[in-house]
This record gives sequence, structure tokens and C-alpha cells, in this order.
Amino acid sequence: MLKKALITGITGQDGAYLTKLLLEKGYKVYGLLARRSTATTWRLEALDVFGKIELIEGDLTDVTSIIRAIEIAQPDEFYNLGAQSFVGTSWKQPQLTAQSTGLGALNCLEAIRIVDSKIKFYQASTSEMFGGMPEYPLQSETTPFHPRSPYGVSKLFAHWMTINYRESFDIFGCCGILFNHESPLRGIEFVTRKVTDAVARIKLGVQKDLHLGNIDAKRDWGFAGDYVEAMYLMMQQNHPDTYVIATGRTTTVRDMCKIAFKYVDLEYENYVVIDPQFYRPAEVELLLGNADKAKEKLGWHAKTSLEQLITMMVDEDLRRVAEELR
Repeated sequence: MLKKALITGITGQDGAYLTKLLLEKGYKVYGLLARRSTATTWRLEALDVFGKIELIEGDLTDVTSIIRAIEIAQPDEFYNLGAQSFVGTSWKQPQLTAQSTGLGALNCLEAIRIVDSKIKFYQASTSEMFGGMPEYPLQSETTPFHPRSPYGVSKLFAHWMTINYRESFDIFGCCGILFNHESPLRGIEFVTRKVTDAVARIKLGVQKDLHLGNIDAKRDWGFAGDYVEAMYLMMQQNHPDTYVIATGRTTTVRDMCKIAFKYVDLEYENYVVIDPQFYRPAEVELLLGNADKAKEKLGWHAKTSLEQLITMMVDEDLRRVAEELR
């Protein structure tokens, strides 16, 4: 029998990769698409999946549109990937972040409870909920939370609401606490893509330098294409649970810059400029995930190294910038 999935945030990085994966597994895929004045489907087009899915107009802040989407799609699985997902922007737009990222997840859960409580629900939680407390240098499912941004706080609300609906209404609600995951489809506002795009532009002579904030912050970076496989695996289990998804390797922004610049035979020190405007009001210094539970119960592990990821992103940005110049 054909399985059906409904995805919020389908036009984002994870939404596009998850769509590709589910289509390859024979799913009928529906996406909740918020009305915007500019086209947002370029990632779906880049992975050649845009014409293979059905989009339903709706918004995470409007529970009635989510109810309508569920009634149309009648999904077996509901993946909530939609959010205001940039930490920096969450400080400038905290209420919007709380409404879309936090209350948006609650709207999804409530819609499922009202329409069909048998629908399996996936909540995209985040390592930003941990906040990188120094006394917990390795973060797992049992590590205490201490979010340090409106984004992290909003995600924590969504995370705990999913667990509460799981325990209170017997809804299959699973949470993937995903550490940083990147790809050539990453938005330019995220530091990895900002770096690889700048490397391409500097190499091709259309940019002089790269302005960054705290380049000694440490992150656990993986490939989004690997991480959506973990989302899928969580939804195939007999019982819902919470899983940390990470590589188990932490790297500074500085070292990530070294990898990217070295790949095109440039020295990062000659181009990186430390700019105070890019510092966060409250910095998360260290994120490092322990994904042992996912490995043991899901059979999942990260397949792509940071070096492979960065070179993949630089190659794609070189292609994009060269195309712009032509």
C-alpha cells in the first residue's frame, strides 16, 4: 500500500532532501507551502523533485490550514521541519520565531489530535536546545537543556510539547535532536554556506574578504542528506522516542574555514576578518553530540565526513558563481 507523508518546511534544505528520500522509497509526498511573494521552491527543483509532489497552501501559525492539509493529504507520517530556523534572526524577531517554531509545532500536534491521532509525527528538535554548557561537553538524550537564543527556547517548547502529546494522547511523536547539518542547499545566512560561497567568490575574483564573528565556536557538523535518513528511520520504529543525531566530532569555525580555503589553494588568514556585528548576544561555545542510541536502535551513523561535506559545498558554489559570471 502506498504510504503518504506530509512535510512542513518542504522548501528548506531538510525538506528537499527528505522529499527526495521518501519519493525514492515509494511515498506520495505532500508539502505545506506558505504563500510568499518570491519563489521558494529552488531546492526542490535542484534535486529534481518539484514536479513529483503535491503542495498545499498553509502556514504553521494557522492551525485551520494545517487541519485542512491533513484532511487533503491523509498522511501516514507528518514531518514538521518548518520553522524560523536561523539563530541570529531569532534575536531580531523573537516573537515571530516563537510563533512559527514553537507554537507552529503545537498547531501540528493539535491538528493531528483532532483529525487523526494515528498519524506518526516527527518533530525537528535541535542541538541549540542544549546551549553548550561546559559541564556537559558531550550531549546525549539525557543531557539537561539550557537554550541560549529565542530559537533554542522555541524549539525546546516544541520538543516538550511533542513528548507531552506522546504521553498524554498516545500520539506517535518522535523527536530528532539534530546537530548542525549542512549541504550545497544550505541558506547563505548559515556560517558554513557563508564560508563556502565566499571561498568561491574570492577564488573567482569577485569578493575580497569574509567577515565572521566568533570563529573559535565549536560545532558538530554533518551532511543533511545523511540526517534525513535518521528522520525516516525514527518513523519506522514500533514506538516513538527521542534521538540525538550527530557525527560525534566537533570542529571550530576556524578549522572549517581552513578546510574550505585550502581546497582552492588559499590561506584563510589572508581573507577572514573578525567582525563584532556577527557575534551572538549569548554564544554557544561547544556542541558535540553522542549518537550512540541512534546507532544502536536505528542502525544509523553519519556517512559523510566534514572534509567531504565542505568540498562538496565549495564545488557547488564555484559552479554557481561561475554561472553568475557567465
